[in-house]
Amino acid sequence: MRVSVVGAGLGGLALAQGLRGAGIEADVFERDPGIVARFQGYRLVLNPTGFQAVRDCLPTRWHPLLDEIVMEASAEQLVLDPRLNEIGRLGAGRTGIVVDRQVLRHLLLTGLTVHTDAALTGYDVLPDGTVQARFAHRDPATADLLVGADGVTSAVRGVLSPRTTPTDTGVRFVIGRTPLTDEFAALSKAYGSKIAGDGVSLLLGAMRFRTPPKQAAERLAPDVTLPDIGDYVRWAMILPSNGSLENLTAQDAVLSRMDGWHPELRALIEQADPDNSTLLSIRVVEPAERWAPGPVTLLGDAIHATSPTGGNGANTALRDADLLRRRLIEADGGSRDLLDAVGDYERQMFEYGAEAVRSSLERLPAFAPGAKLS
Repeated sequence: MRVSVVGAGLGGLALAQGLRGAGIEADVFERDPGIVARFQGYRLVLNPTGFQAVRDCLPTRWHPLLDEIVMEASAEQLVLDPRLNEIGRLGAGRTGIVVDRQVLRHLLLTGLTVHTDAALTGYDVLPDGTVQARFAHRDPATADLLVGADGVTSAVRGVLSPRTTPTDTGVRFVIGRTPLTDEFAALSKAYGSKIAGDGVSLLLGAMRFRTPPKQAAERLAPDVTLPDIGDYVRWAMILPSNGSLENLTAQDAVLSRMDGWHPELRALIEQADPDNSTLLSIRVVEPAERWAPGPVTLLGDAIHATSPTGGNGANTALRDADLLRRRLIEADGGSRDLLDAVGDYERQMFEYGAEAVRSSLERLPAFAPGAKLS
């Protein structure tokens, strides 16, 4: 069996790793000109399902390295005012495993065949049941299954399910990273909590590595090369749905909304890495209509993009990867037909994917009043 995966995000790479470990050929095609050509996000929290999924997709020899580059998360999820006084609670405390998205992505990339500058322009199902993917700047690729793991603007979804389109909630947020130094020790109670300002919310999260990733890889898995980064604070400011950046840089746009805030909060933004601060929009994709069974399917944000306020986007994509991996291994082993295996994956994925989008949207108004939810 041969599988073509379009998109080198966490879900697509996890699937490719899991298939590779089972002896199934998997090629990854990425539209970006290079693996690190654009912003790839920061700290994220994996729930038990998401963490086990990525663990099961990786070779067991890398499990000690994975365990060394994550941290356990436990946050009270308080609501604080701009002077760091507690004014409420968001709900039950959140636990899980914290991982850096960039570090995890590099681990997942190791050993895979990844073709960059490979923007999909379309695909054709051939008479023998295989599928040929066409690309703008490279030769077509033929496989038994084409998996669209190419995000909110999925080119694969555009052909497979053209009536499934993203919804823009109107909410924008700025995300950035600041080195975690002793200067910001007093902010520890704000990690995992929401700081509620005048029409904006600031969210902070600490990323502390048990061992710096580069050194951990050198010691535990010499065949893996991980980024040389240290501990940091990930921050994100959610702007009003009618907000404007007023032609400011992402960093200055945040500071312009922090008049009178605690000086350590302002210092955190002032000392951020400007090259790793960016403006993003919150768009969702809700899985609705099922497409006809065939050798093409979707995974992750391509079919169920969630609001980041739900904390379940990466978890759901990794769950997809592990479920599809298992079904394809069954098909490759002859215990079930390929289309039956893909169909079973899709039935389950549609159900839990729709629930992930719904629950993420339910949490959005707590951070961005006035967001469009439908």
